[in-house]
Amino acid sequence: MGSIFTVICRWQADLLFFSVLGSICGPVLPVQAHAQSRGVYPLGMSAINSGITPEPGFTYANQLLFYSRDQVKSNGGSTLPIAGSNSVLMDMNSFMWVSRKTVLGGAHYSAGATLPIAKNDLTSDVNGNISGGGGFADSFYVPLVLGWNHKRIGLRVLYGFLAPTGRFAIGASDNVGSGYWSQTISSGQTLYFTKGKSLALSAYEMYESHTTQEGTRTHPGDTFDLDYSVARTFAFTDSRTQVQVGVVGYVQRQTTPKTGSAITPTQSNERYAVNAIGFASGVAFPRRKTNVGVRFFEEFANRATFQGFSLQVSGGVSF
Repeated sequence: MGSIFTVICRWQADLLFFSVLGSICGPVLPVQAHAQSRGVYPLGMSAINSGITPEPGFTYANQLLFYSRDQVKSNGGSTLPIAGSNSVLMDMNSFMWVSRKTVLGGAHYSAGATLPIAKNDLTSDVNGNISGGGGFADSFYVPLVLGWNHKRIGLRVLYGFLAPTGRFAIGASDNVGSGYWSQTISSGQTLYFTKGKSLALSAYEMYESHTTQEGTRTHPGDTFDLDYSVARTFAFTDSRTQVQVGVVGYVQRQTTPKTGSAITPTQSNERYAVNAIGFASGVAFPRRKTNVGVRFFEEFANRATFQGFSLQVSGGVSF
């Protein structure tokens, strides 16, 4: 598998955490239903090459993410009779660095940051536009990543935190931030089925722990995230182009209750759940150290949150 695939897919996956999804994916009509917000991690971003550490050096990656949802699911999984839509458009700018030196038995140390710009829209057929904002969103920093690459397996462990740098005000209709900090620990694994590393199974697990939201004193529930994929890489004989295709998916579960003075016992007992499956493809040009890719996810069997689809387009360059 080419190094540029590893650089772009891995580092974009690691750094694309932010609070836009968590801050605006609330209820379409709060009076009629309460669909709990999701975690801060943009699901599916670590589905491919989850355990592989990029080559040493610097990389810039840009990711355009579009999330669209037009169904509201109850805590039991049924579709609620609420007509509306929720969409999020995000432009992610990620800057990454990987050390040439190794520690702890061959692990490369790396670190980076993501600076996101986002625009969201929440609309109902009854009340029209409920909220919509745009601008600089919450930023994410990864000060510690350790990665081990072996012949048939890659393993990485990460620590990161999300800072509430996006605009947030109680009751405002143009928020693009969450109003709280988040701590994350995660791990990625990639297992190669072939000697040439052309067929790989990847998995990525994350646990999100959130602080109390500023002003509202609401404490969001913690979240467990899982991305996965089976991907095939085709390398052409001239080594100038590589094509990667695969089946991808994600799972997200709320693990602890949402609490606060404004949260009812019924709302606190809810646990949002998200499931999706889809496909991914990409083209890499190793000699030019550039990459472009696209992913599509269709969600199903969600609970206590929105349900829809996601389209993700990526590109990047390594130095």
